Amino acid sequence: MTTLEQVEKLRSMGNISYDEAKSALDASNGDLLEAIIHLEKLGKLTPPTGGGYYSSHKTIDISAVACKDAYWDKHKTNQSGKTFMATVKGIWKFCLNLIQRGNANSLEVLKGEESKAVLPVTVLALLLIFAFWITIPLMILGFFFGFRYRFHGPDFKGRTVNQVMNSAADAAENLKKSMNK
Repeated sequence: MTTLEQVEKLRSMGNISYDEAKSALDASNGDLLEAIIHLEKLGKLTPPTGGGYYSSHKTIDISAVACKDAYWDKHKTNQSGKTFMATVKGIWKFCLNLIQRGNANSLEVLKGEESKAVLPVTVLALLLIFAFWITIPLMILGFFFGFRYRFHGPDFKGRTVNQVMNSAADAAENLKKSMNK
């Protein structure tokens, strides 16, 4: 079954009459590609130059695919040459190591020589991050009520942090004594 659109399309491809286009389409049962091939065999249409061929498949621009692949190859790695997943794994390992070290070390709350509470440094860090407006005033208030704070664990071999905590406790004691006079 041939349509007028098919006949016009076939006529526009070459210098053929309406009757020749209709008969070629009728011979190929309305298949436009077969009609073109039939007319080329009869010499009424010239085949494409350069060894071309007819195809009903969509062609892909290879240069566009290559550009897209080069773009993604460039952007899926960061500047140090690592892929995104390697970077995420590195950050994850760092966080796990940080939590593990925070759990191995602790903050001890002392009243005189007696230990009143022991907190892992991870818990202290979370309190300082999410509730610093409560945690810091409570620690300062603790200094005025005679509490002292001491860090201990494998990462607190030196005495610098504990010396600072002791000097803060001593300063609070001196302030309290000067206010009582």
